[in-house]
Formats: sequence, C-alpha cells, structure tokens
Amino acid sequence: MRLKGAHPLPNQQLASYALALTSTRLLILERFNDVAKRIVYSLQEFFVLAGKALGFIFVKPFYASDAIQQIDAIGVGSLGIVLLTGFFTGMVLALQSSVQLKTFGATDYIGSLISGSMIRELGPVLAGLMVAGRVGSGIAAQLGSMRVTEQIDALNTLGTDPIKKLVTPRVVAALIMLPVLTVINDFIGILGGNVIASFYLGKPSSLYWKTVFEQILNGGFTLRFIPNDFIQGLLKPFVFGGIISLVACYYGLKTTGGTEGVGISTTRTVVTASILILVTDYFLTQIVLAIFQT
Repeated sequence: MRLKGAHPLPNQQLASYALALTSTRLLILERFNDVAKRIVYSLQEFFVLAGKALGFIFVKPFYASDAIQQIDAIGVGSLGIVLLTGFFTGMVLALQSSVQLKTFGATDYIGSLISGSMIRELGPVLAGLMVAGRVGSGIAAQLGSMRVTEQIDALNTLGTDPIKKLVTPRVVAALIMLPVLTVINDFIGILGGNVIASFYLGKPSSLYWKTVFEQILNGGFTLRFIPNDFIQGLLKPFVFGGIISLVACYYGLKTTGGTEGVGISTTRTVVTASILILVTDYFLTQIVLAIFQT
C-alpha cells in the first residue's frame, strides 16, 4: 500500500544511485588492489636486495675496509647506549622482582630470574631496539642522502655495484656486532641486578652469582658444552642484526623527494625494524622452545 503523499523514485534516479554505488565499490576494490600490489612489490624488492647483499659476501672483491669502518660505527658507536640500557634494565628488573619474591621468601633466587630474563629475552630485544634506533636511522640517512644527491647513480656509472659497496659491508658489520653488543648488554644487566641484590636486598654477591650460574646450567646444553640459554640469546641478535641493516639499506636506497624524503626514510626504518624485531622475537622464541622441549 502506498503512503499518502509519497511518490515513487523515477527509474532514472534509481539507476543513478545504483551506478554511484557500483562505482564506489569498484573504486574501493581498485585502491585495495593497488595497495596490495605495492606491498607485494615492496616485499619482492626487499628480498631481492637481501639475497644480493648476502650473496655478495662470498663474491670478490670484498670491501674489507668498509666493513671494518661499519663495525666500528655500529659496535663501538652503540656501546654507550647499550651499557646504559642494560645496566638500568637489570636494576629495574631486580627492583620490581624483589617485591614479588619477598612475598614468597625467595629473594635468594633473584640472580636466577635476572640472568634468565636478560640472556633469553631482554638482552637481545633491548640491544636490537637500541641499535635499530641509533644505527638503523643512521644507515637510512646516509644512503638516503647519497640517493638524493645522485652519488649512488655515480657508483653505477663507474661500474661499482651499490649493493656490494654500500649494503653488504653494513649487513656484515651488523651480523657481527649485534651479538657482541647483546653479550655485553646481558652481562651489564646481570651486573645491575647484582647492585640491587647487594645494596637493596642485602644479598652477598657470591650467592647472587651462584644462582646466575645455576640458571645457566639448569637450562641444559647442546653438544654437551654449549648452554641452551646462550644459543637462544645469540640466535636472536644475529637475526635482528640482519633485519636492522637490511631494512635500513632498503629504505635508504628507496629514498626520494630530497631532504624531506631522507627524514621519511629514517622514520620508516626505525618503526619497521622495531616492529619486525618484536614480531620475529616471538616466533624465534616459539621455535627455540619447541626444539629444546622435545
């Protein structure tokens, strides 16, 4: 029954509405398709860059002086921030843990808790995040500046592969130095926990370090001599070093738009590398636990 005063829409108006709705749907699908294509293409470019950079490690000539320079920039240059981060992280972790351990009268085992947390998780992750913020942004800024000033094009003109000259030494340096920085971070973090255990809880250092070594020994061994905690603690920074260096080089080489583009590349590098470190850490932990628990 038609309501009084109501008028049916003309067929032409209904057709225009249907056409507009169809056009909107097509536009949304087209934009989604474009975004998906850009993501897939970016992933393809990234993995091609990673394959070339890692493959060039075994191909002469190898730019050893560039690799040593990057080792100094990544390792020595990041030492200060890693020391500060590890020391105060260990102190805070010990301080917070002591509150809960006091409830159960288990403050004697604070060294075991600190060492397990630092070696397995906090040490690699914090070192990776600090290096991503400091070194990753620096690499992206360097390569981005070279890209916008056409220095990379000049390398191509001279017959030098930019990936072999610029990317491979940085990847090698990160793969070497991030595990080293992680070991330092772990030790300093455990030392920071020792400070809190001694001066705040009144525990003797001998008891603290005894529980630290007991935690490492109780974690089990691979090939009878290598502690499982060390394998887990050093596998992660090795992967994180590759992620940081490759992401930074990728965004640096893709920089466009002058100095503004350099800033965008550095921001994307830090954000992407940090997210990948956290996501990768979860999956690596799952894999390592599955292997050692079987």
